[in-house]
Amino acid sequence: MRFASQGFFRRAWVVAALGLLLMLALLLALPVLTVLTSWAQWNTTSAQILTEMTHTVLPDYAGTTLLLCVLVSVGVVSMGTVSAAAVTLFDFPMRRSLEWALLLPLAMPAYVVAYAYTDYLQFSGPLQTGIRAAFGLEGRVFPEVRNVWGAACVFTLALYPYVYLLARTALSERANHLMEAARLLGAPLSRRILHVALPLARPAIAAGTALALMETLADFGVSSYFGIQTFTAGIYKAWLVMDNRIAAAQLATLLLIVVVALLAAEQRAQSRLRFSSARADRHSSESQPLKLHGLSAAVVWALCVLPVVCGFVLPVLFMCRALLEGEAAVDLPWDRFMQWSLTSLSLGGMTALLAVGAALLLAAQARLSPNWLTRQVMGVVSLGYAVPGAVIVVGLLLPVGWVQATWPQSGVGFWLTATVLGLVWAYLVRFVAVALQSVQSGYARVPASLDDSARMLGTSGISLVRRVHWPLLKKPLAAATLLVLVDVMKELPATLVLRPFNTDTLAVMAYQLARDERLGEAALPSLALVLVGLLPVILLSRTLRRN
Repeated sequence: MRFASQGFFRRAWVVAALGLLLMLALLLALPVLTVLTSWAQWNTTSAQILTEMTHTVLPDYAGTTLLLCVLVSVGVVSMGTVSAAAVTLFDFPMRRSLEWALLLPLAMPAYVVAYAYTDYLQFSGPLQTGIRAAFGLEGRVFPEVRNVWGAACVFTLALYPYVYLLARTALSERANHLMEAARLLGAPLSRRILHVALPLARPAIAAGTALALMETLADFGVSSYFGIQTFTAGIYKAWLVMDNRIAAAQLATLLLIVVVALLAAEQRAQSRLRFSSARADRHSSESQPLKLHGLSAAVVWALCVLPVVCGFVLPVLFMCRALLEGEAAVDLPWDRFMQWSLTSLSLGGMTALLAVGAALLLAAQARLSPNWLTRQVMGVVSLGYAVPGAVIVVGLLLPVGWVQATWPQSGVGFWLTATVLGLVWAYLVRFVAVALQSVQSGYARVPASLDDSARMLGTSGISLVRRVHWPLLKKPLAAATLLVLVDVMKELPATLVLRPFNTDTLAVMAYQLARDERLGEAALPSLALVLVGLLPVILLSRTLRRN
């Protein structure tokens, strides 16, 4: 009887876990499925709308987005690869400090970098004003900042750490050891870099570039602030300005196809980041970086310092200047700032707890029952981070409109737009993948022999997760909570549309104040976002040093 009851409860647990897993996958995949099914409403009106878009705005959206992606690709590859190769292959003054300092731009949201440089470099900014006053010039000294080229520079400065981080990791695995072998065979330095180091880092560079492009395509703050007609800006314009849901869904579908292609390229590149031989000892003589002196050391040092200064130091200084100068002209909204901060923290904390709980459930199920269904669910959930906020917004609001049209008394629109339910749902769709990656990395360090030993002692199922896995996953779970919290606080597109009335976050207020040219007030929430963004950067740098 006792064994029969144990078998019954075990089967019930398996069925309940699978049901919860499928429901979670459906909730997280619903926005994407909704956008794709919008094409099922194809009719004469939809065809007319698409034809009109093809002859009017769609070529501009496609051309601008393509140009922006090409410029960002060139920028992040150049800056990220050069800095990664410099700190990995060479030894020069302050190399150890620059290894983690090159990660600092990750703490800067791209739209904050855009606000800072625009305020300082525009026609009425302090730089052009000072130059005109000093040299007696009239008119514009520098070209307009708010264009595609300016946006590409902003994205390059904010996103090159993706390439730097992955390329550095790949080069540190084998590059120094193999370059020393090439040197002993008589290869000059230039050939060792071009034919040994760069081929090793090529998959990492491709993966980092794909991640940077996904962030570029998902951006709304920079493109909207600069007035650039990208796909993301077009989605919001079609939905909010033109009040055309079908056009917004079609644009979202096109953007989703591009993002999925980039995600596939990134995963393919990541799968190639493996080597057949064992990792070289970093303390061996063959694995030591090449010592530089004199002019060469100064050049390499300057190449590493420049991204840090332009991507982090200068934007912070520019925002501090705007904050201090604005204090004399306006009364900084300290009381409202506290309200914005509490709103951001509460939304981030709520989402982080739910996301970590869902990630723990998914990762534990994948650990205990690694079957085909679990793998498919994990793939669907992992897709969320690559889905732009604009696509998620369209995917959530479309079914709300359908339900409200057929069942007005349901109140679905109220619950998803007048409360934080819709906003938290959108956050979970986008950021559960972040928590899942951290939890999975923690599970990778838990040997499978512990599970076997626990089962032999009579512990299985949820008891195994609680008594064995949980104590070993506390640090990865804490890291996942922190990462999701910071990502939610910096998220702009979904928050801008789905937030309830009088629910303003730091990101939303920074965008709205900057859009109204109130940079003195916008500097306060912007600097707060940068300060919060430093936390995962510090965590990441400490992790890299331990490794």
